[in-house]
Amino acid sequence: MDAGARYPGVAAKAGHYESFYIKACEPGGGRGIWIRHTVHKRPGAEPNGSIWFVLFDRAAGPRAAKITVPASQLSTPPDSWIRIDDAEIGPGRAEGSVDTEALAAGWSLTFEGDAAPCKYLPADWLYQAPLPRTKFVAPYPDARFEGRLEIDDISIELSGWPGMIGHNWGSEHAERWVWLEGTGFADAPGTYFDAGAARVKLGSRTSPWIPSGMLMLEGEEHRLGGLGAIRAARIVETPTACEFLLPGKDVVVRGRVSAPAKDFVGWVYADPKGPEHNTVNCSVADLELTVERPGRPARQLSLAAGAAYELGMRETDHGIAIQPYADG
Repeated sequence: MDAGARYPGVAAKAGHYESFYIKACEPGGGRGIWIRHTVHKRPGAEPNGSIWFVLFDRAAGPRAAKITVPASQLSTPPDSWIRIDDAEIGPGRAEGSVDTEALAAGWSLTFEGDAAPCKYLPADWLYQAPLPRTKFVAPYPDARFEGRLEIDDISIELSGWPGMIGHNWGSEHAERWVWLEGTGFADAPGTYFDAGAARVKLGSRTSPWIPSGMLMLEGEEHRLGGLGAIRAARIVETPTACEFLLPGKDVVVRGRVSAPAKDFVGWVYADPKGPEHNTVNCSVADLELTVERPGRPARQLSLAAGAAYELGMRETDHGIAIQPYADG
């Protein structure tokens, strides 16, 4: 399920943000890429587009860059989801480049996957409803990447890198959120874990954590979270780690994701109407999962330096350096 970019259908007076993103890590972990194609539209204004790029490297540290272009350099070509400047992504392929003072990078990638697209929201009608204000799907929740990446004078060949393709859009970011993701479990082929939790503004109050996600294990889909799971779910987050308990139907997933502070990249994420979050992301994090299912022994899963952890927050004293790029 993915009907491509939503921004062309947004009313002129409305605000909107949207992103198509790639996360992939080399087999065995340690190095990974995060490439984000975004549209940001303030109410009554034309949209702009940005390409965000990070090479994560647990040995050498991350390298990041971002460019932003006007509406004239945004398009939705046939057979693609979106094109921003010279960066284009669509079913099965992605290519593009960024050139900044921080680094020059170019990529030409193909990807494929057998898993069905993942709809994180529990009902299709929610994708048309005013709430939640953020909608998200994963056209490829468990993908394998091939291709080439050039960063300054470094060339990296991607061969069977596990990862995912995500797509989200909406009119407002959550007040606070976490994203937890893992593919490429060496001891559990075909397994993927992709989940998030958000706290949203309800007038002057902020909701408890609202979890949502999916675990694919041993050929079975296990939907996690939902409104009925709010009381049972548990999220304990810091800028560099998150412990969680995510219940689902006939399953409970417990776990922890973490990485050293040096391996995170910090960004400003702006809402279409103006307020900003600091967002920290590491796509080479360590992930430990315990999966409990009735009548079966608990299953332990681990992924070293190959998972994703992201935290969106209002505070700015988290200790992660913020990249020098505005948003919006």
